[in-house]
Amino acid sequence: MEKIEIFCTTRINNSQILVKAVDGDGVILKNIFNNSEEEIRFLGIDAPEIKPCRKLIQDERETHMAGQLLMMLGRQSFNFLIELIPPGTKLAVKTESKESSDIYGRTLAYVYLPDGRCVNEIMVAEGYAKPYSRFYCSELTNYQILNMKAKNEKKGLYEMVVDF
Repeated sequence: MEKIEIFCTTRINNSQILVKAVDGDGVILKNIFNNSEEEIRFLGIDAPEIKPCRKLIQDERETHMAGQLLMMLGRQSFNFLIELIPPGTKLAVKTESKESSDIYGRTLAYVYLPDGRCVNEIMVAEGYAKPYSRFYCSELTNYQILNMKAKNEKKGLYEMVVDF
């Protein structure tokens, strides 16, 4: 008899509540069973920064936009996110691989609302974040299509700028 091994690299955790949003592409969640907290970086998307940092300087160079403008856009993205998921909202988290964290120790994941909609996808579709390909993301093509549509319809941040 042949032995078959199956490896599942996806992890789903539906026992999380939002403690707070960190910025437009990150949150801190608490496990409702053991009260442990975990910082999540939304997989496959990137929102403008809300405070000065190395990434802001990089974004200034890439977009040719002033840091102050980028941070203003970042605050708008952050405000949209906290309206979408206020603190205390129960959320589900799904990772794609065993290597599911970035260099800062944040878990790279999709975050889902109680109704099943993906927060990552909503942020891009509504024009408050853009696709981010630094880490593998199976939804990247979908996010690129949603981003193009948001740009064409001048949704969210695209109402004020052509790119960010």
